[in-house]
Amino acid sequence: MSAPYLSVDRERCIGAGMCAMTAPDVFDQDPDDGLVLLLRAEPHAAHRAAARMAAGVCPSAAISLHEPDPV
Repeated sequence: MSAPYLSVDRERCIGAGMCAMTAPDVFDQDPDDGLVLLLRAEPHAAHRAAARMAAGVCPSAAISLHEPDPV
């Protein structure tokens, strides 16, 4: 079974920084424009809950969490 993975839409991002505060091992903010930077598209198991939460609290819905299909 494959692991969940993340994708981000930087054009949709408004730079609120909720992702970087919620899951700093997975997300950061670009120092030039303040937009989301995805550090780990496939977060380690220890960081998956925080990554899910970050996707949920993103005010612009710029983060997508892709769950693997059940077998």
